[in-house]
Amino acid sequence: MNFLRNPFMTAYKNRIYPNVWDMVALLFAFGLIALLAWDAKQMSAPYHLGQAITISLNPHHLPGYALRTVLRMLIALLFSLLFTFIFGTWAAKNKRAGRIIIPIIDICQSIPILGFLSVAIVGFISLFPGSMLGPECAAILAIFTSQAWNMALGFYQTVRSVPIELREAANMFHLSAWQRFWRIDVPFSMPGLLWNMMMSMSAGWFFVVASEAVSVSNQQILLPGIGSYIAYAIQTMNMRAIGYAILTMFIVILIYDQFLFRPLIAWAEKFKAEQVAAEREPNSWLINLLHRTRLLRLLGNQINQLFDSIVNLSWLRSKPAIYHPPSIRYKRLMHTLLNASLAVILFSLVIYSVYFIARNIPLTSVGHIFFLGGITALRVFILIIVCSLIWVPVGVWIGLRPNIAHVIQPVVQFLAAFPVNLLYPLVVILIVKYHLNVEIWVTPLMILGVQWYVLFNVIAGASVLPKDLLQVTDNLGATGWLRWRRLILPGIFPYYMTGAITAVGGAWNASIAAEVIEWGQTKLAATGLGAYISQSTNKGDFLHMAVGIAVMCILVLFFNRVLWRPLYVIAETRYQLD
Repeated sequence: MNFLRNPFMTAYKNRIYPNVWDMVALLFAFGLIALLAWDAKQMSAPYHLGQAITISLNPHHLPGYALRTVLRMLIALLFSLLFTFIFGTWAAKNKRAGRIIIPIIDICQSIPILGFLSVAIVGFISLFPGSMLGPECAAILAIFTSQAWNMALGFYQTVRSVPIELREAANMFHLSAWQRFWRIDVPFSMPGLLWNMMMSMSAGWFFVVASEAVSVSNQQILLPGIGSYIAYAIQTMNMRAIGYAILTMFIVILIYDQFLFRPLIAWAEKFKAEQVAAEREPNSWLINLLHRTRLLRLLGNQINQLFDSIVNLSWLRSKPAIYHPPSIRYKRLMHTLLNASLAVILFSLVIYSVYFIARNIPLTSVGHIFFLGGITALRVFILIIVCSLIWVPVGVWIGLRPNIAHVIQPVVQFLAAFPVNLLYPLVVILIVKYHLNVEIWVTPLMILGVQWYVLFNVIAGASVLPKDLLQVTDNLGATGWLRWRRLILPGIFPYYMTGAITAVGGAWNASIAAEVIEWGQTKLAATGLGAYISQSTNKGDFLHMAVGIAVMCILVLFFNRVLWRPLYVIAETRYQLD
């Protein structure tokens, strides 16, 4: 029996055997895997177009609905993270790519979720015939469109603001582009990226009602989930069911905050580039549990070594080579050819769009659509100013106090995830009862769901302000407006611009749901481009819906080019804490 005794004795002496905490962690992991496997099986169940999917308002079904919704959101978050790493890095590292990718993101974040769903649902049902995967993939894509743009813009901004000393260190160690990405860009961007991921999850909750109630061929597909539960509760005017949905959302957000984001924030604390230790570091009971394990901690060390070996693969490292910079004439020629190609493509699209619209829609109708877009634009800009005046001071106050952020984080996540649709009954009742002006009182609904982009990005910016600079301002007695003007506002300005641009795009998108509200049989509509697109979609008039979406994209792109992008350039060039 020596061949058995020796390995066991070696394992015992080296303490390579499970303890109680290993068993607790493994039971938790196996339970989570079993739940996800069951949920994945439900997502691939047989389904045929026209088959009725019943949604029950019985609260006993809410745990299953919540699991289905959260899995969709997590899958969309993984794809959003992949999109962020690829296109955010590409845009930040390559100026020519950035001139194309960033405008495309600006356009995509302004395209209403209905526009993505209308195209995606038909394609996915054709791709997965006879399976629930078709509608499920369409819903995941819709949630992805509410998450990816904010994360990509935030990552793009932080990669562009990597301090010069870190870049010089990467050059000294001859790091390849692959190694720079994992050793410099991702660690430096991690604190801000995590706050943007939390905001993206909350944005997914905001659009979950639209993403789980999919329409195709004049048929509505209600996917099992909290979003479809809320939609059915609003349709049947069931206030008790809405209360159950709110309670379930709060519990779910608290759970994934404790099991996902709180551990990630505590783990990402080591990536902050500070010379002064924080007064109180974030803590997580899940990380403390894993630290007490033996086998899982050993497994984590092995995974870390595997990750290091992948990052340092020899065939991914750039080999030293003699670099011959292109001539100025060649660079000018390539720059001219690229600009000319983009101009030709853009001009062709404009000509085709004008020709198509002129053949199908009268010119006076197009002018009216632009007029409606101007009204919605006025609402958006007034609300973004009010939102900034309120949430910038609050975000700075939270970001500079880690102990406060630790407590208030799940509360802010819940408020950001709260679907504005649940406020529609209250707004409709107040407007009808007190004969209020619809044009004014539906306007705040546009910003309630997207104002959190500003708050989360400002919190991220304030939380990474160097502690040594803050202590210097304290020692010099710089307080009040002087402290804000010289340190805080310049320090958070790049992060604020990312949040403001994303919030403006989200506000345009949210106008479709906010400018037309209903409660049972009562429907109220304000004047604006969002109401026009929503009404065209409900009528099945896809031509006018497409024109409305095109006008919205044109207006968003115009304002981004004229106003927001120049401000973003100023934030990048003048207000970087290098």
